Amino acid sequence: MTKSSTGKTAEERTVYWRERITEQERSGIPVQHFCKERGITEQSFYVWRKRLRKQEPARFALVETGPARQHAPKTELVLVLVTGEQLRIGADVDPALLRRVLEALRG
Repeated sequence: MTKSSTGKTAEERTVYWRERITEQERSGIPVQHFCKERGITEQSFYVWRKRLRKQEPARFALVETGPARQHAPKTELVLVLVTGEQLRIGADVDPALLRRVLEALRG
């Protein structure tokens, strides 16, 4: 594998930046302060965040079949993934369907 001038392989750089981006998102610290504290440039942070988001495939999509509802059901639970995506789970969800969706998310 080819190493860059930093001595890291492309895979090592990808892992490094994925960890930094996840760390920043979980911390709640603004990007500017996060980068300053860690001695990294904001420009590099944003370039890598954009690059890594393009690589992430869509994990699932909601497809409703059947007649349209007059109003949306009251949401009982919101599942927030580490990627920031949200899955809203209504009170009338079929437990078997919810199990299948959660199993799919676990990979």
